[in-house]
Amino acid sequence: MYPSTPIDPGAAARANGAAVHAMAARGSYARELSGFHLMQSRACAVTVIVLVLLGVVLDFAVYPEQMARFAMVRVVASLGVLAGLGMLYTAFGRRHVHAVTFVWLTFPQWMIAWMIHVTQGEASLFYAGLILTIFAVGTLFPVGYLYTLGFGALTLLAYWTACATRPDGVTDHAQMLFHTTIILFAVAGSTVYTFYNERGRRQMFALKEELARKNDELARTNRDLADIKGQLMQQEKMAALGTLSAGLLHEVNNPVNFCLLAIDVALEDPVAQDSPALRECLDDARQGMQRVQYIVSDLKTFAYRKENGEGAAFPFARALDTAVRFVGHETKGIALRRDIAGAALVLGDEAAIVGVLINLLGNAALALRGAGTPAPEIVIGAHEGGERLRVTVRDNGPGIEAGHLDRVFEPFFTTREVGQGLGLGLSVCYSVVQRHGGHLAVESRQGEWTRFTFDLPRADGGHRRHRIDTSHHQEKQA
Repeated sequence: MYPSTPIDPGAAARANGAAVHAMAARGSYARELSGFHLMQSRACAVTVIVLVLLGVVLDFAVYPEQMARFAMVRVVASLGVLAGLGMLYTAFGRRHVHAVTFVWLTFPQWMIAWMIHVTQGEASLFYAGLILTIFAVGTLFPVGYLYTLGFGALTLLAYWTACATRPDGVTDHAQMLFHTTIILFAVAGSTVYTFYNERGRRQMFALKEELARKNDELARTNRDLADIKGQLMQQEKMAALGTLSAGLLHEVNNPVNFCLLAIDVALEDPVAQDSPALRECLDDARQGMQRVQYIVSDLKTFAYRKENGEGAAFPFARALDTAVRFVGHETKGIALRRDIAGAALVLGDEAAIVGVLINLLGNAALALRGAGTPAPEIVIGAHEGGERLRVTVRDNGPGIEAGHLDRVFEPFFTTREVGQGLGLGLSVCYSVVQRHGGHLAVESRQGEWTRFTFDLPRADGGHRRHRIDTSHHQEKQA
């Protein structure tokens, strides 16, 4: 029985990636908001200083007799705001933008409250300045709705204190109540506006982040599609080459057989029997033609393919021999040791299994050569276990980083340089083994060894009628 639900080896990695992305998004929003508030607070501080100083014109028009005193107070308030502006350029100010902004905003409010106190109390025209400041805080200044609410309460306290501490106290209670109501309305409106402004800014940032994330995903998808398109084109080329090769191999095999037959006849000739040098030459020719015959036999494995059908029984050792011959160039100088129990017959697509072995052996050889491992060795093991044959490919190379173990079977994951592979080889191997009802796993100890393990159905272990899906096998190995 084959698993009905494909296993996704990258699910855990994607879940971890989503959590990390969410945390990064929150951190990014906090940094962007802090930078925005800092810039806005600095700009608003400069604006307030200019408006406070220009207010002397209003003093001259409304209370000319108080102009000198008011001008002095305005300078003091401006210096307080200027001190707050300077604080915003320090590390403390950058960390506590809201608190510093709240403090420097109180200077103009206490200035206006003092002016109300020394002029007409609850009848003073300066109460309008308190209301304008509240609206400015709610709409322009970089403080949250709680700060806006607190600023409104402080403004109301300053207004009441300014009126109640006059020598004659509050004389017009109706006007006092009216102005208090207006201030409360201003505080309520500014607080609500600030609340929804904050929420809207957060939603806008979330949408911007989502758009950026979708654009990144789209770019990755387009790259993957381009890679897959290239793979499909390569598959079509390989399919056409396989069809052509099937005929060519037959044509090549016939003259090879004739040559071998002719060499065998020549070896029996008395002249060859009497000439050691000639016999040696004929033996060399015979070995060369046998090598060609082996190559033709190996290529036939890939040229003649079943699309969808019953798995065929074949000796695992034969598939391994074929794979070893294919990677002979890559494994030069590397000791290949076999630990195979018996002449195990397995059931499946021989060409696909040869492809898995080629990929695993090739990767092991590449790792060993890249690390310059002394006394490099690859051990291939195959041991029967019930109805399955358990196969291992182990090397004494540099190993795999712990952070990469969960991702090695993901499509397009590779640690090689750009242009040296698309990261599809192990993903293809994983799919091939899975189509044979098995599971491909990896273990590694960095700096010491790496071991790949997979299992195959035994032909002599009760698996008589397995249907092997080979329709998706002709992927190009990375």
